[in-house]
Amino acid sequence: MRTQVGIVGAGPAGLLLSHLLHLRGVESVVIDVQERESIEQTIKAGILEQGTVDLLRQTGVGDRMMRDGFVHHGINLAFEGGLHRINLTELSGGRSVMVYAQHEVLIDLIAKRLGDGGDIRFGVTDTAVDGIDTDQPTIRFTHEGRQETLECDFVIGADGSRTMCRYLIPERRDFFRQYPFAWFGILAEAPPSSDELIYAHSERGFVLVSTRSPSVQRLYFQCDPETKVDDWSDDRIWAEFSARLGPSGATVTEGPIFKKDVLQFRSFVCEPMQYGRLFLAGDAAHTVPPTGAKGLNLAVGDVHVLDRALGAFYQSKDTGLLDSYTRTALRRVWRAQWFSFWMTSMLHRFSDASDFDLRRQIAELELVTSSPTAAKTLADNYTGLPLG
Repeated sequence: MRTQVGIVGAGPAGLLLSHLLHLRGVESVVIDVQERESIEQTIKAGILEQGTVDLLRQTGVGDRMMRDGFVHHGINLAFEGGLHRINLTELSGGRSVMVYAQHEVLIDLIAKRLGDGGDIRFGVTDTAVDGIDTDQPTIRFTHEGRQETLECDFVIGADGSRTMCRYLIPERRDFFRQYPFAWFGILAEAPPSSDELIYAHSERGFVLVSTRSPSVQRLYFQCDPETKVDDWSDDRIWAEFSARLGPSGATVTEGPIFKKDVLQFRSFVCEPMQYGRLFLAGDAAHTVPPTGAKGLNLAVGDVHVLDRALGAFYQSKDTGLLDSYTRTALRRVWRAQWFSFWMTSMLHRFSDASDFDLRRQIAELELVTSSPTAAKTLADNYTGLPLG
């Protein structure tokens, strides 16, 4: 087979890039180890920045998002017995966020690519990438029992945090931070507990009150990384949420819990994000704690840069944007790393924290909720820096 851009990974980065390149008239083939059903049913966070929402709408994959998603103009910070609203839209000059689950974005992108005649190979095995230091790299894989070789001009490694493409970059530098806590997450059949997200700081640990749909809630509380899901009964879970949220006056609407998981906390950045004809995008190059809601949005930021860079190459053979891809993408990546770390460290209880640390956190939360300048910093970063 022959194509212009070979994309390893049918997640948000790979699928969106394939879609954007199609609009430019650039051919691509997407492969993924997972089957389509598995990709579309893996539930992950879904808070979309204003720039992500605008890009999806402008490129024809936002109709269902605009119909079924929830536009949020603010968030709530709960601490010291009170609930404090941050008006994101007012502080950020009119921007907001959209609550729309990641698997719904993937459903939309897959349907659009297949509807446009796109080539997506699900359930591949034995993937190998060769020749990235030449102008004719190849991707070898097995699909439906047959070995395939895909010749292309460029290879995009968008194969997630368990990437194999990242390890093809020689002399790379990996920046990594493991946090001393995790999130215990649940999905419950119940109407939303709040019209907007609640980020709660308490002496028992952090809580996030979120939503997925009019009938499904997504809720988290801070836990030990070694926590076992089976140790937590439904009654114990609801009691923990009540104990942590109670002092602020916030409550959760209880209902049948149909999913429980423990989400580990890590920060990671790979530098550089390119080598030869290989370019990394999304979780293959970086991951962030979920506190700042930046994971999917960073993938969109990478793809926005790559789309323009590849477009310039195929339009005029200009390699300037491709050469500067790492430098351009990392500006946004490290800004998101800072914001995610800031939100995480301000809201969570660290195991070695002293009384001094607790009072410092409260002072910081009071600053953010009382100072328009500090609140604007949160709002600008939460709603997202402009793409490009």
